Amino acid sequence: MEEIDRQILGLLADDGRMSFTDLARETGLSVSAVHQRVRRLQKRGLVTGFTAQIDHELIGLPLTAFVSIKPIDPAAPDDAPDRLAGLAEIEACHSVAGDESYILKVRVASPNALEDLLQRIRAAANVATRTTVVLSTPWEGRRPLL
Repeated sequence: MEEIDRQILGLLADDGRMSFTDLARETGLSVSAVHQRVRRLQKRGLVTGFTAQIDHELIGLPLTAFVSIKPIDPAAPDDAPDRLAGLAEIEACHSVAGDESYILKVRVASPNALEDLLQRIRAAANVATRTTVVLSTPWEGRRPLL
């Protein structure tokens, strides 16, 4: 990958709404050249979308937790992600190495809501859970090392 593409990716990682004009100014390219490069980065799958950063506390979801899951029956099919896809409180599902099979990042309104979600996760996927509640998040969503 060319250095200029790395620079564009970094700028977009910092601000996905950065205009082509601002990208051009930061990179020293013309607006049309930046536009072409961004489109090429999208076509290559390096840029997969643009999202808004949400303040979850302000929308009523102040509690974040990581829920590690493993199947109760190790011989059961590995279909937990499919079984859990409909639970909107689950923000991310990561397949991991170690004792657990997956780690879920969840956001809920309260400890009671977390307890309810854990019951629904266990029932839907036939898994055991281990939960870590987040006390604070000094930072997240860091720019990738390009």
